[in-house]
Amino acid sequence: MIYGEYNALFDMNTLEMIEGDLPSRAKKLTIEWATRYQTELLEMWRTQQFHKLPPLE
Repeated sequence: MIYGEYNALFDMNTLEMIEGDLPSRAKKLTIEWATRYQTELLEMWRTQQFHKLPPLE
């Protein structure tokens, strides 16, 4: 993930940030979004058929 001057790498299975640095709010929102779409993210990674997912509301 890239957020302004920050970047981070997350494990899609555990949703843990494994590398990088993000402001705490950005990290929290990223984990919230990834939790909501984890199944879809893992399926896209498995099939390599990527598509856009909705943002948090």
